[in-house]
Amino acid sequence: MRDKPIPYGRQNITEADIAAVVETLKSDFLTQGPKIEEFERSFAEYVGAPYAVAVNNATSGLHLAAKAVGVCPGQKVIVTPMTFAASANCIRYCGADVAFCDIDPETYLMDTRKLAEMLENHPAGTFAGVVIVDFAGYPHNLEEVRRIADRHGLWIIEDACHAPGAWWTDSEGKQQLTGNSRWADCTVFSFHPVKHIATGEGGMVTTADPLLLERLRLFRTHGITRAPEIMDRNDGGWYYEMRELGFNYRLTDIQAALGISQLSRAGEGISRRLRIADRYDEAFRDVPGIKTPYRAGDIGHAFHLYVIQVADRKGLYDFLRAEGVLAQVHYAPLHLMPYYRRDGWKEGSLPVVEDYYAHCLSLPMYPTLTDEEQDYVIEKVLEFVAGK
Repeated sequence: MRDKPIPYGRQNITEADIAAVVETLKSDFLTQGPKIEEFERSFAEYVGAPYAVAVNNATSGLHLAAKAVGVCPGQKVIVTPMTFAASANCIRYCGADVAFCDIDPETYLMDTRKLAEMLENHPAGTFAGVVIVDFAGYPHNLEEVRRIADRHGLWIIEDACHAPGAWWTDSEGKQQLTGNSRWADCTVFSFHPVKHIATGEGGMVTTADPLLLERLRLFRTHGITRAPEIMDRNDGGWYYEMRELGFNYRLTDIQAALGISQLSRAGEGISRRLRIADRYDEAFRDVPGIKTPYRAGDIGHAFHLYVIQVADRKGLYDFLRAEGVLAQVHYAPLHLMPYYRRDGWKEGSLPVVEDYYAHCLSLPMYPTLTDEEQDYVIEKVLEFVAGK
């Protein structure tokens, strides 16, 4: 076993990142200052979106997005089961119900054919919207999802926490950046340490709709505004109004400064992730018993995760951990969590995602993973598979 285990993911903090944070710590603002808007502008430019709203974490971003599009009790929303709990929980926070749609066996994204069938097999108005997830960094074709959503009057929230820097190709052959807000009503990103851009905790919501932007900003800060144009009255420069029941979901300037620094080398991080993925692909190509991630030729995978499938997932997981490789499983299907089982979901409800879960394992994937470390991971995976 190695002296130092290899995690499945980790942050990369440079001296430039530290300097940016220290500079902000010495400034006049630790929160609600100029770094927030700078980070929002920079991130919006990075993904090609008109607007971006910084938040304290992506779960808050998903909640704000759900509130902004009008999720409320009595509604039902379609969600993928292959995601972290927050993608569905944000709908429950608003009092609405969740319906799960199975995944595509190749991309592991929500199966848009099954989504269309699900909508066509229910009366008009049954569902209010859909939450899609760019799982592992593989981007959804939002043009296709939008066509389906428009036929049934649905809004779209895109959970792109795994996919900043990803892209897909539209019907005109043009590359579309994930989160550019041309098709989704809101797109949510995460800045958790294992993600592409790390701020400790943090997130961002992008949108192209000025009204949604106003609601996102309002709900982010207690439902309070100082904007004279939307206040009922104005008693003076000190005055503010609480317009809605909002939340404290603000990001700090300290985190924003770190995010700006991290964003400046986001392209380098994507390039390194792609090189790591290519090396895994080459090592496992044509190896019986290992299924590697699918990549269509017209998409740009962001590779937050590199997921393989093997027959004995538990055996490989235990073997790798014993050898100092901290592989991980992403994720246990949401519909089988005890909370959602209460709604009648059970084994066999969504067979594709359940089969995926029985075999999936995420191997180490992060920009500072060295070739030597990756070679060790590959060696141990091949050793286990050969022994089976």
